[in-house]
Amino acid sequence: MAEDKKNQAEPQSKEEQIGFHKGALSTLAKERQEMARILQIVEQLMQMHIGALKELGIDLQKQAEEMMKEQKNDKKPIEDIL
Repeated sequence: MAEDKKNQAEPQSKEEQIGFHKGALSTLAKERQEMARILQIVEQLMQMHIGALKELGIDLQKQAEEMMKEQKNDKKPIEDIL
């Protein structure tokens, strides 16, 4: 137990710090790459659903514009919202 405290108190060497940071960056880069892949899959699925809705006669662009108009017309003072 005394050795554990001794090791924790000693500062890491420059080489150890460099290795730690390089390892962390490598791991994070791989995680970012995987996140981008997942985002691409989600985007493709959304586009498929949008296409299916268009084939069924649903105009999402028109609905979004109507919602924006409603939100502009419904502007309330912040006091009323709270």
